[in-house]
Amino acid sequence: MRIVFLDRDSLPATENFMGPETPHDLVQYPRTTPDQVIGRIRDADIVIVNKVVLDAVAIAAAPRLRMIAVAATGTDNVDLEACNQRAIVVSNVRDYAVHTVPEHTFALMLALQRNLLAYRQSVREGRWQESGQFCYFDFPVRDLAGSTLGIIGRGALGEAVAGIARAFGMHVQFAARRGAGKPGDDYVDFEQVLRTSDVISLHCPLNAQTRGMIGAAEFVLMERRPLLVNTGRGGLVDEHALEHALRNGQISGAGFDVSSQEPPAPDHPLMRLLDHPNFILTPHVAWASESAIRTVIQQVRANIDAFLRDEPRSMVAGRRAVP
Repeated sequence: MRIVFLDRDSLPATENFMGPETPHDLVQYPRTTPDQVIGRIRDADIVIVNKVVLDAVAIAAAPRLRMIAVAATGTDNVDLEACNQRAIVVSNVRDYAVHTVPEHTFALMLALQRNLLAYRQSVREGRWQESGQFCYFDFPVRDLAGSTLGIIGRGALGEAVAGIARAFGMHVQFAARRGAGKPGDDYVDFEQVLRTSDVISLHCPLNAQTRGMIGAAEFVLMERRPLLVNTGRGGLVDEHALEHALRNGQISGAGFDVSSQEPPAPDHPLMRLLDHPNFILTPHVAWASESAIRTVIQQVRANIDAFLRDEPRSMVAGRRAVP
């Protein structure tokens, strides 16, 4: 049995990845470019992947492929329909980031709300000594307590963020799916969330319905000039519209851990915003606490072992074979 890990460097080298208990040949590539995918998976029975794209063409070129083990929760890089057509099992990892992503989300919120980076830089530049007193007030400091948090996405991460928010004394509202009709009792109309939130945090998957869900029209609705925090997927937000909204005061700040292009090109809208005092960009590390990474590795191995026992788990595709 041949197992191929296409982007081993997406996990730290310090964390050892052990293959399944079943005898196997494990080949690990640090990273894989699009033109290398087919050649590397052609003879694979199982492919482990984090962010490398496995489209229908690549999947069709791998006749032995029986399982794709995704070392992440998001599966937008895998053509799930092509996998269903051949009953190729696709299993992802789940709930490994229920502490690390919410904590990172609040790190971004707090840094922006309290202007931590601006104050740190001004202290480095000698502003404290220049002020001549015990403190100075160059940048506004805002509390989270009493503000309204709008959460888009109500999975494990959205719920965990809500729990922390309530502990801070924030009012929490979950956005209903756009176009879903009358919101349920625990949801607020999508557009109403945009209008009434002081902070908006994104925790939904990237798919055809959510791609570009926050764009120019949505920024116009944000009457309270909220902070926008995105630790979900870069494609959820039109980044050109984000740049315009931030530079023109439609929102008061933005904290992003994701980009539509990773890594972003030097002229990418998020890179152009790095000079803005109310913008923070981190390199997709919200998920990457030490304990979370260990959990990812353990789940990937457990998913493969379960598949080999003919007891597949955490499946997002492969439940049906289409003749």
